[in-house]
Amino acid sequence: MTLEWEGEDIDRAAAHRAYEAHQRLVERTIGVPLTIANEFSEIRVSHVETRNGARLLIESPKSGQWIALDPLDLEALTWQTTQTFSAMIASPYEPMFPEPAQSPAE
Repeated sequence: MTLEWEGEDIDRAAAHRAYEAHQRLVERTIGVPLTIANEFSEIRVSHVETRNGARLLIESPKSGQWIALDPLDLEALTWQTTQTFSAMIASPYEPMFPEPAQSPAE
């Protein structure tokens, strides 16, 4: 007996695309990653070069989540208030604005 759920193939395809994208970024790391941690969290920050320019790869080793930000994304962080980050932390492991679901063909 095999258990499956509706949308399993979509989830699997999205996870595979994310894994491949992450691997491509890690392969382009410049220098030594920096790890910052406290009693609540640990992140690893790396400088990566892509064909579209420099990115900051931010990874959470414990959760496996990551994001690559370009310079404008990073500058936008400086425009935020502490309330923005408090709102982000209020829903851990969830984006504030989820992306719409993609079909397997995309």
